[in-house]
Amino acid sequence: MSGNVHLRREGPVAHVTFDRPEARNAMTWAMYEQLASICGRIGADSAIRVATFRGTGGSFVAGTDIQQFTEFRTGDDGVEYERRMERFLTSLDRLPCPTLAVVDGWCVGGGLAIAACCDLRIATPAASFGVPIARTLGNCLSMSSYARLVAEFGIGRVKRMILGGTLLSAAEAREAGFVTEIVEAGSIDDRTAEWVVRLTRNAPITMRVSKEAIRRVIASGVLEGDDLIRDCYGSADFHEGVSAFLAKRKPAWSGR
Repeated sequence: MSGNVHLRREGPVAHVTFDRPEARNAMTWAMYEQLASICGRIGADSAIRVATFRGTGGSFVAGTDIQQFTEFRTGDDGVEYERRMERFLTSLDRLPCPTLAVVDGWCVGGGLAIAACCDLRIATPAASFGVPIARTLGNCLSMSSYARLVAEFGIGRVKRMILGGTLLSAAEAREAGFVTEIVEAGSIDDRTAEWVVRLTRNAPITMRVSKEAIRRVIASGVLEGDDLIRDCYGSADFHEGVSAFLAKRKPAWSGR
């Protein structure tokens, strides 16, 4: 499967791009590994003051490539997957510099998890946000991802996105506080540049300490959940969801 995550350095600013437009930038294992490597490089470079994250081709990230789930056999495969995902997401979540997600189009599943690890998000009116797994794959998230989403959106909206399989518009995400502002597509590059300038001028230690303090507050509420993950990924419904998604048909849920 093709796809890459690119890093471009522009003075004190790191620009990270998800580049798999033919699949709405759905992430492969290789792309997640590239993201973690890039975050490692950014985190080790004290000269980088801001990092931006965006997708190509009119989408941010449309989740994880579903083809990668076809090799799952047991619930333990799901536990290992979520632990692996959390390692990738933590590499972004713990960056010491402020991070800005520039969202256009699809920001769902793993894409929403990536955006939730960023500090600020600006979006075009065409952006949509959600985790429609209850009507697509029949899987679940890691406990840390649930905690981040609840902290950003609130319990009610997270239940609506996950239980209802609902995608939120850019306006709804802004109302929740997840999106900082909505900018027309033709102006988003200029607005991104303005945010970058603002962030590079602010006190780096204050921002670093505040980021880490907020991360610790969210992490303090994370509980053990491997049993829940094992139940989901070990179910017949999960395997049916993957098969149905790849066959482009509606899944027939059995509750088993």
